[in-house]
This record gives sequence, structure tokens and C-alpha cells, in this order.
Amino acid sequence: QVQLVESGGGLVQPGGSLRLSCAASGRLGSNYAMGWYRQAPGKQRELVASISSGGRTNYADSVKGRFTISRDNAKNTLYLQMNSLKPEDTAVYYCTSGTWIGTYFPDFWGQGTQVTVSS
Repeated sequence: QVQLVESGGGLVQPGGSLRLSCAASGRLGSNYAMGWYRQAPGKQRELVASISSGGRTNYADSVKGRFTISRDNAKNTLYLQMNSLKPEDTAVYYCTSGTWIGTYFPDFWGQGTQVTVSS
């Protein structure tokens, strides 16, 4: 099993920034990929960004140029730096770990952290 604990969510004004963190523990394996999903009220859950064990990244078109995913393998920690936030970024953000086979497949999920962008 893998445990994922997110932190860093909160309320921010449009144009502001937040950094989410995710501490991973348990049976992670040696080549695990990680990703951030989000789900806004009344909308489907979507993959925001993913990163392979080697550092390859992918982003949803809606966040390209504004969000940056990164990981610290020594600390088993995943990050999501979110800049130029918009009201439409409001959602619960979920940390995941999984597998990268051409694309990203999540296996384990965190509990989620709320991000609200509002003036």
C-alpha cells in the first residue's frame, strides 16, 4: 500500500500563487510516477499534471505555462507550483502515484486538498 498526504491548499485571490505538496510513504517501488488530479463541483475529475520517475512531465492544456510539477525523490515528495491562478482553477486537488507507460495511470490516491480562487 501507498499513503499520500497533500498539504498547501487554501484560499487565494485571482492572479495569486499556491504550492501544493504531497508526502508519499509505504511500498512505493523504485520507478513510480506521480500526478495531480483535480475535481471541481459538477465536473469530471481531470489530470492536471504528471511526472515520471525520470522527471518527464505532462500538463493539461488549461494549466500549461502556469503550473509546474516537480518531485524530490530523496524526500518522496511531490509538488505543484500554481501561478497566475484563475477562478476556474478552484477544485479539490488530489495527489496520486502510479505508472507511466506512454501516459500516466494512477494507482493510489490521497484524500485531496481544497484550492479556492476567489476575490
